[in-house]
Amino acid sequence: MIARLWWRLVRFGFRLLYNEFAFTYDLVSKVVSLGAWRDWQRAALKHLRNDGLILELAHGTGNLQIDLANAGYRAVGYDLSPAMGQIARRKLLKRGLKAPLVGGMAQALPFPAEQFSSVVSTFPSEFIVSSQTLAEVWRVLAADGVFVIVPGATFTGGGMAKTVLDWLYHITGQRQSENISEQSRITEWLSPYGFEVEIYEEPCPRSKALVIVARKRVS
Repeated sequence: MIARLWWRLVRFGFRLLYNEFAFTYDLVSKVVSLGAWRDWQRAALKHLRNDGLILELAHGTGNLQIDLANAGYRAVGYDLSPAMGQIARRKLLKRGLKAPLVGGMAQALPFPAEQFSSVVSTFPSEFIVSSQTLAEVWRVLAADGVFVIVPGATFTGGGMAKTVLDWLYHITGQRQSENISEQSRITEWLSPYGFEVEIYEEPCPRSKALVIVARKRVS
C-alpha cells in the first residue's frame, strides 16, 4: 500500500513538472544533473542519421530542437504538453529558428509512414515503453531509420551532491542499471517490434549518458 501511494505521488510530481510547473523544468534538470543535462541530451546527436527529417518525441522546453536546428538538421518536435509547446516556441522564436511543433500522444503519431530518417527521445516518460508507441515509431521510420533514446545517465565523480542525487534517482525510478546483463533487457524489449539494438555509454562531464540506438529492421 505504501509503495503504491509513493509511486502515485512520484507520477503526480512528474505530471506537474511537465505541465503546470513546466516553467521550472530547465532549472530542475540543471540542478539534478549537476549541470550536465544538456550534455546528456546532446549525446544523442552523433547517432542520428544526417539525411532526411528527424522527429523528436517529447520535445519538452525545446532545447534539443535548438541543437538540431543549429546542427543543420530538419526536425519536427512532438509533445503532449501544451505548456512545453508554448515554452519551446518562445525559445525558438527568440533565436530566430523555425521548427514545426505538434501536439499529441506518442501512441498515435499523426504522420505518414516512413516519413522520418530518425526519431529521437531524451529522458522520456512512461509513454516510451508502450507497445503502441514502439509500433508507431517503427511505422513512421524510413527503411534503415534509427530510433535514438537517451533514457538516463550515471555520475562518475564523487562527492555528497552526487550521492544525494543518485539516491533521488533511485527512489523515483529514474536510475537505469549499469549492469550489462540488465541492459540486455533493452534488446529483448525492442527486438520484437522490428529493431536491431546497439547500446552506447557516451562520456559527459562527471558522468556518462546511456544512448540506445534502435535501427528499423526491414525484411
